[in-house]
Amino acid sequence: MPSANTHSAFPRPVPLLIALVLLAALALASLCIGDMNLTPARTLDGLLRRGDELATIVIWNMRLPRVLVAMLIGAALSASGLVMQAYFRNSLASPGLLGVSAGGTAGAVAIIGAGLTTHSLLFLPAASILGAFVATACVIALARRGAGAERLLLAGIALNAMLGAVSSYVLSNATLTYERNAQILFWLLGGLEDRTWEHVLVAAPIALFAILLWPLGRQMDLLSLGADEAQSLGVDVRRLRRALLVLSTILTALATAVAGTVGFVGLIVPHMLRLIIGPEHRRLVPLSLIGGAAFVVACDLIGRELGGPAGLRIGIVTSLIGGPFFLWLLRREA
Repeated sequence: MPSANTHSAFPRPVPLLIALVLLAALALASLCIGDMNLTPARTLDGLLRRGDELATIVIWNMRLPRVLVAMLIGAALSASGLVMQAYFRNSLASPGLLGVSAGGTAGAVAIIGAGLTTHSLLFLPAASILGAFVATACVIALARRGAGAERLLLAGIALNAMLGAVSSYVLSNATLTYERNAQILFWLLGGLEDRTWEHVLVAAPIALFAILLWPLGRQMDLLSLGADEAQSLGVDVRRLRRALLVLSTILTALATAVAGTVGFVGLIVPHMLRLIIGPEHRRLVPLSLIGGAAFVVACDLIGRELGGPAGLRIGIVTSLIGGPFFLWLLRREA
């Protein structure tokens, strides 16, 4: 992992306050802007259910669930990326590294192709979470002999390709109806359209698992020094790595379950925060959660405003931003 100063140029509370203010401003803008623009005053009235019935319906039935889902998946993917970068001691690591996102997407695509989503909304996130855990289990099994980070990385790359082929095969099935094809494309491209309070409920456990990640900050700092050094300083490296893999898998799976494949969030946000405030994970964990939430809300706003009447999928926007960022990182690391 690239070296960084252990002390940020900012006093400790300042980056956190800036991130919170930025997130609040972006969330307010997302609630105000849409097919029917609302003033901040009308938005507040709608939030508080004060007389403006139309604003209340628009805010509570359409925009607020979408904003909350965007914040939750952004926090999950950013925190998961931070975990992967600590695990591999590599700033280029991301949640999709072990095939978790691809596994979640393949599970969702398979269940859509089978037509089971018409029975219950819960089939979709359940299949996505199951696919993500199966993918992680496969990577760990493939890499068990000689359990090094490089072997896990190579296993993840291979599994990503295989799971992508599974999704493509289901999509290419000629017997699929137009509606199922549209659902599969939504999952492959990633999106926040038509998110409801049921989706918020599915994504809500992200907050709990993110809280569980915070106490591991000091151990992640020691792990970044190397496995042997961390072990000599009292860290149970095997147990810590297992916990990090489980938390990263759950966070990424829950995000994929409600929004499909949304790439590069876990690469961009933790890396930029590390450049700004340094490598201390006890500070990076809360900032990554807030920064990831703000980033996805901002990308959703960009897609809605610049994508024309239909808008751009969130997965397309993050890829358009993340692709050049990744190339810049490769050039910087060279």
